[in-house]
Amino acid sequence: MQQSGPFVMGSWMTGISWRGSWNRSSSSICGQSPKTTTSSWYVHNMHVSVESMLFSSRNLWDLYFSFPQTEPPLNTPENREYTAEIMFESFNVPGLYIAVQAVLALAASWTSRQLGERTLTGTVIDSGDGVTHVIPVAEGYVIGSCIKHIPIAGRDITYFTQQLLREREVGIPPEQSLETAKAIKERFSYVCPDLVKEFNKYDTDSSKWIKQYTGINSISKKEFTIDVGYERFLGPEIFFHPEFANPDFTQPISEVVDEVIQNCPIDVRRPLYKNIVLSGGSTMFRDFGRRLQRDLKRTVDGRLKLSEELSGGKLKPKPVDVQVITHHMQRYAVWFGGSMLASTPEFYQVCHTKKDYEEIGPSICRHNPVFGVMS
Repeated sequence: MQQSGPFVMGSWMTGISWRGSWNRSSSSICGQSPKTTTSSWYVHNMHVSVESMLFSSRNLWDLYFSFPQTEPPLNTPENREYTAEIMFESFNVPGLYIAVQAVLALAASWTSRQLGERTLTGTVIDSGDGVTHVIPVAEGYVIGSCIKHIPIAGRDITYFTQQLLREREVGIPPEQSLETAKAIKERFSYVCPDLVKEFNKYDTDSSKWIKQYTGINSISKKEFTIDVGYERFLGPEIFFHPEFANPDFTQPISEVVDEVIQNCPIDVRRPLYKNIVLSGGSTMFRDFGRRLQRDLKRTVDGRLKLSEELSGGKLKPKPVDVQVITHHMQRYAVWFGGSMLASTPEFYQVCHTKKDYEEIGPSICRHNPVFGVMS
């Protein structure tokens, strides 16, 4: 029996909607992006949880294909069981695989590598809007005891940029200050190699470096224009000087990465330094990877030099190769890695099946095989 029907998905905050139709017999979805809709079914994606994401879409369709899902660092086994119950009982999926986001981010970085250089060992720096994690992965397994959390992410950069603009009193409508700060951050911000030299550049030739942002007052509908100067590089700088925005946290991201790797087993440290992968929108600032690699290299070389000095010159440590990997799918690395995973024939071999779930129960999803055979 064929069943089909239209639906609309949209965001109340952005006003963007997506109208489509689903066909149960062919398991296909097609759609278009309309300018206006008469009736809407909205998914608010500001704070997505397991419950809101799953239950809000269960009325649209049942899933008739194996389903990959991702989990954040240190997700509890109970959450995996809860997810399995919903997917197998409510959505009746034939197969389910719960992947670790850091592993998928590593897989996504393969787009910038030769076939022989692809590996599932590396350090993932995952930074989004709310939180930044540094996650070491060895042969597809997350070293959970060494994961570090950094209380600096995209939202903090937005707030810091907003604060800098307020201090200058540049005439931004108060109700649009946060929105304006976010737009400036995404459009103009970058990471500088040296703060003092960067200030001098703006002071000596301001016309070359200062940009202009034009917005529209939401109340009066009039245009307003502001100059964007130091905010361009001071915003992302809080990754490397977090004390600018948070006096309770003063450890630069390069030191956090170094500490994470040093806490890992000694036999995987060199591969972890050699494959530092960036993931998430807040790692997209221009020259972020270059600055991180330089600062981290200085820290590592300083330690090797100190070791040599303490030995009286008798020990000559082998240089450590430090590489920070950037690639064109960096912003959506986890999603792209999941897409790579699900498009391979081996994906169906690692999925937990509905039959296994019925025989064993939701505990079957407490452990998921490492998926390291993608080609």
